[in-house]
Amino acid sequence: MKEALVKMIFDEGCIRFGHFVLTSGRESDYYIDIKKLITNPKALKLIAGLMKEEADKMGIAFDKVAGPELGAVPIATALALESNKPLLIVRKKKKEHGTGKQIEGEVVPGDRILLVEDVTTTGGSVLRAAKVLEDAGAHVKGIFVVVDREEGAKDALAGKGYTLIPLVSVSELFKYREGL
Repeated sequence: MKEALVKMIFDEGCIRFGHFVLTSGRESDYYIDIKKLITNPKALKLIAGLMKEEADKMGIAFDKVAGPELGAVPIATALALESNKPLLIVRKKKKEHGTGKQIEGEVVPGDRILLVEDVTTTGGSVLRAAKVLEDAGAHVKGIFVVVDREEGAKDALAGKGYTLIPLVSVSELFKYREGL
């Protein structure tokens, strides 16, 4: 299934080469556009299946699935459906109207959360989401990402006590590209 995901990333044109500025502010000569992939229902089903399978293999018990807006929301939704677990959506910042919530969905203190993300570079955005969830009383048991750019996210998250579990690393994508 992992090989199918790597192939799909290339088939869907989700990796592009050129000059790009990333969310982290870093410049890169390639860009991974997983949002293009996650609009494909076959890809979402594959990603959710891989995440559930890996969580089961690793013995990660979780009560709810969470994803920071925007790119992770379809992934978290697909995994919630695949695992039959409730969904949480973590906003980038608190709503300035209505209830002023930063988390959509109910967090009960002690909830074990599986947090998902589309792409990680430095890990900053997923780390912010983990902090919001922990501040609400939840416990982040693992953080899954579709593609890790291998630019510090794993170490940054480990330094805060979190485990990053990538489905695919950028080095695996480059290796696949060499074989094309």
